[in-house]
Amino acid sequence: MRVGLTAGDPNGIGVETILKTFEDDRMFNSITPILYASENLVESNLKSLGIEKLQVNVIESVDKAKKGKLNILKACDEEFVLNPGELSSDAGHYSYSSLKRAVDDLASNKYEVLITAPINKDAITKSGFKFPGHTEYLADFANADDVLMFLVGDGLRIGIVTGHIALKDVASKLTSDAITSKLNLMNESLFKDFGCSTPKIAVLGLNPHAGDNGLMGSEEKNVISPAIKEANSNGIKAFGPYAADGFFGSGAYKKFDGVLAMYHDQGLAPFKALSFGRGVNFTAGLPIVRTSPDHGTGFDIAGKGEASADSIRAAIFLATDIRKNRLNYRKISRNPLKTSPPKRDYRDLRR
Repeated sequence: MRVGLTAGDPNGIGVETILKTFEDDRMFNSITPILYASENLVESNLKSLGIEKLQVNVIESVDKAKKGKLNILKACDEEFVLNPGELSSDAGHYSYSSLKRAVDDLASNKYEVLITAPINKDAITKSGFKFPGHTEYLADFANADDVLMFLVGDGLRIGIVTGHIALKDVASKLTSDAITSKLNLMNESLFKDFGCSTPKIAVLGLNPHAGDNGLMGSEEKNVISPAIKEANSNGIKAFGPYAADGFFGSGAYKKFDGVLAMYHDQGLAPFKALSFGRGVNFTAGLPIVRTSPDHGTGFDIAGKGEASADSIRAAIFLATDIRKNRLNYRKISRNPLKTSPPKRDYRDLRR
């Protein structure tokens, strides 16, 4: 399977973690990686890390990629001078160029799955990037009506309703329709991407103690519960709303295939506390497979050789597993003796 990887912010730990991952030649047993970067950036990182055995193949197009090597496909016209830990517009331009070239090739079916290394949102915005993050950029590119940020790792699968918005805006953006849409996406993804035959989904409340029957907010009664009932009427096994603190503290999350949180930190804080460094961010609802590590650019440790490759490695494994699950689903859905939900055509991301 051909796997595309973006460089992320070149002054961060993205390329470092990728090189550490493929330093283990067992990674080449089932995949052919294509890193959208530049030769000088890769060489600089190899030198600073003291990695000598990793075989690199510099290519101009994906069709020149070779098995058993880390293929480097030029993503930016300019050579990049590495300044670990520094926030700069040049680094933002580099990370945006890497992302655009990788997505264009993915849209043309030149490789199968995409793994994105972390970007610095301040730096990349200076280069004309107009989105809160990778998720929104890919959704816009794919013309997807809705997508779901899905954090996966250590038996946890947590989706987010409101995503990358300020906390003060969460309540006003939280609607029954939005929750129902995310539940539909999560249910479909658990079925097609993760092989859960009858997914069970827990839905968290917005307020402390899930509103305490209206004493600390009405969103649970007026917004969240109606969405759960609507999902149930459509055959989705959704339960709640649950108070977020007790739900994770008691281990209740282990009884469900997925958990839907109302806002970013409500889902990511417990997720990272339970699986930090091993988790993966997966974008459900896209016609292609995209994952990323659960950490940021790591400016504080960039260039020191301290970054762990566990999360980027997990992101690669999850992406390839999801791709295989989707292919299996397509085979099953072609059987006229079986019935299943409508399938997406993930092979074409072009507008």
